[in-house]
Amino acid sequence: MDQSKLKMTKKILFISIFFAGFFSSAILAAEPKSVGKYKNWETFVYTDGKGKVCFAQTIPLERTPKNFKRQPSRLFVTFRKSEKIKNEISVTGGYEYKTSSVTAKTGKNEFSFFSQGNFAWLLDGEEEYNLIKTMKKASKLSVSAVAKNGSKTKDLYSMMGFTKAYNVARKSCA
Repeated sequence: MDQSKLKMTKKILFISIFFAGFFSSAILAAEPKSVGKYKNWETFVYTDGKGKVCFAQTIPLERTPKNFKRQPSRLFVTFRKSEKIKNEISVTGGYEYKTSSVTAKTGKNEFSFFSQGNFAWLLDGEEEYNLIKTMKKASKLSVSAVAKNGSKTKDLYSMMGFTKAYNVARKSCA
């Protein structure tokens, strides 16, 4: 197995284990507590069975198509100090994604995510770092995806307040 496939397999396995643990420990964990709202972004902190988790999140300004039934969409940047996870970018469109169908775009910059179920992530830390740099400079970010049933969606997120929310989340889990 080549290095990129091995790296992707490890990340998928880790994320699967994380979410299984996250949802089972979420019942026992404290509710995420808002530590600040910054324009269109908000920062939260909570403690799960493994330690402190800090994240910045936003909801889209626009979701298309309007008649497509789905749960809420969210864009996150997460930090988990005890697990040495930082700058983890994830997105949910509120429905089950078709495999490898999620892209984020702003200006000439485009980033491809891998998906599992209702969530999608970037493959490596370098891509996460590049997208965060881009998000700090951008005013908007669009996330396009395809549902398992073939429906195409596009969510438009504001980056107003991102830098402040990101910095608070990063410092809260430092």
